[in-house]
Amino acid sequence: MNYRHGFHAGNFADVLKHATLARILVYLTRKDAPLRYIDTHAGAGRYDLASDAAKRSPEWRDGVGRIVKARPPAEVAALLRPYLDAVGPCDDEGRPASYPGSPVLAQTLLRPQDRLALCEAHPEERAALIAALGRDRRLSIVATDGYIALNAYVPPKERRGLALIDPPFEEPDESARIEAALANALTKWPRGTYALWRPIKASLEDARFLNAIAALGAPNILRLELDVGAVAPSAHSPNPLRGAGLLIVNPPFELIAEARVLMPWLAQALKRAAGGGFVCQWLTPPA
Repeated sequence: MNYRHGFHAGNFADVLKHATLARILVYLTRKDAPLRYIDTHAGAGRYDLASDAAKRSPEWRDGVGRIVKARPPAEVAALLRPYLDAVGPCDDEGRPASYPGSPVLAQTLLRPQDRLALCEAHPEERAALIAALGRDRRLSIVATDGYIALNAYVPPKERRGLALIDPPFEEPDESARIEAALANALTKWPRGTYALWRPIKASLEDARFLNAIAALGAPNILRLELDVGAVAPSAHSPNPLRGAGLLIVNPPFELIAEARVLMPWLAQALKRAAGGGFVCQWLTPPA
């Protein structure tokens, strides 16, 4: 694996992913019944924004750094609070002591009765993940391929929960693997909540992916996307990412209303250049 998220931690795509993930977990934990959080590509868990990697490519400045220094309206601030509470205190630049990846965010927001199943195949990333999460009886961390593990983990015995599918998109067949994994998982756990993150680079390729997910026939898939506008290439980022999206299968019923409040504000707060925008709509409508 060549991808290292330390170069990108806390960027606009992380803000979209983690703010939304926090809203889903807040909703799921309102019921007393336990739930299972499944992360197919967990990564290192926590990222040092003062590291050499983050200094070489300080994408956090145009991501979480903007959000913590902004003054959103009260309704937006309330929606962001669980995410920003997990991020923790920040310095005058808007830089947190470290940035929580999805596993740490979930660990922070989940309760004693809940369980976390985390997959990370890369040895160095897995070692960092174990160190970041510490001793926690709720955790299971495996070195299995995330797509294979997802098939084994669903349906969870709790029958409630969230599966995050968030690969590094290094392999040319990554989209096809996501499609196959989701199709298989839905046959076993059709009422589970799934969140699929993806970078948006080529519009035609992304349209094909969206069509393939819609063709699975599952209702109730929410489509959220941010485009922050074009930005000049750099030595470290010759083709910088300008768009990212989430597809959420079986989202909490409140999430679409919350997203309609949050997405336009995020698009404005994170915009880097002219152009850009957001998408907040159903890919497939509720049944």
